Amino acid sequence: MPANASPKNPPEERLVNLVVALVATEQGLTKDTILSSVSGYREQSEAGASKDALEKMFERDKESLRRLGVPIETIGDWADPDDLREARYRVPTAEYELPEDIVFTSPELALLNLAGGVWSESSMSADARSGLRKIRALGIAVDEPIIGYSPRISLREPSFAPLQQAIELSRVVMFAYLKPGEGAPRTRRVQPLALVEYEGRWHVFGVDLDVAADRTFLLSRIVEDVSITRDAFDPALREGAGERALAGLDEVAERNRALLEVNPGTEAALRLSRRALPADQGIRVPFVDIHVFADELASYGPEVRVVEPAELREQVIARLTAARVAHGGAG
Repeated sequence: MPANASPKNPPEERLVNLVVALVATEQGLTKDTILSSVSGYREQSEAGASKDALEKMFERDKESLRRLGVPIETIGDWADPDDLREARYRVPTAEYELPEDIVFTSPELALLNLAGGVWSESSMSADARSGLRKIRALGIAVDEPIIGYSPRISLREPSFAPLQQAIELSRVVMFAYLKPGEGAPRTRRVQPLALVEYEGRWHVFGVDLDVAADRTFLLSRIVEDVSITRDAFDPALREGAGERALAGLDEVAERNRALLEVNPGTEAALRLSRRALPADQGIRVPFVDIHVFADELASYGPEVRVVEPAELREQVIARLTAARVAHGGAG
């Protein structure tokens, strides 16, 4: 496959197929069964990918799904639970059962029925159904229907798929990156090591070859197509990269804490309280990027007020002022 060719199975499609397979089995699937039967792994195997590469891909996919809130359960040998050589994996469907005290109104039921009808037509791709047939042919029980389970895989920037491909191939990438305050984007040459989600936004972590140092880039600031080069790097560099990236983002967030006053019962209160600590005057919320955080706070309008830091308050005021001017108000 050429270095810049698109993958036959996008990473997000592979994740969906994996979730479908793990939800569909009660007893769980072994790693070998998953790698040989689930679409996305199967094609890679047939194309000559090594078992070690496929197993690492599976481990990364498991962690991605767990970060998205999908509970993947590992079932070991009952006689030796620590022996995971023949471990089976599944997504327990009980995690998605609604509490008995939830009652829907007639309009809500109508909307749910409509949504369910749409999902039932599209929730399983042909590749996913093919994989389930292969799994069933091995004598492994597969529960049906699977309709109604909608995996929490969010829409991502166009750069996500080529970056994921480059990580799997251990290839250097080039992309145009626009930082706030700069008039034009700069081309970056990066060894991409991990894609991580933080505060609901995707980042790529890797080695910036122009400065010979680890860097984390926000995908939403990549303004042109990602180019996958033919320059390879040692796959061993990927080991533990995701953990290092998240630890680095945590350190940045610890150094940046905003003091906010938030109106109770509002959308701002709901969303910000999830990552906030109580304070005498309101709540303290850690943040990584002042510009991204200012965008979020401005979107809440009068529901939130920035007490400190002053720079963040000024950034939010500037955005609100610009919005007012754009809609015909006075500056």
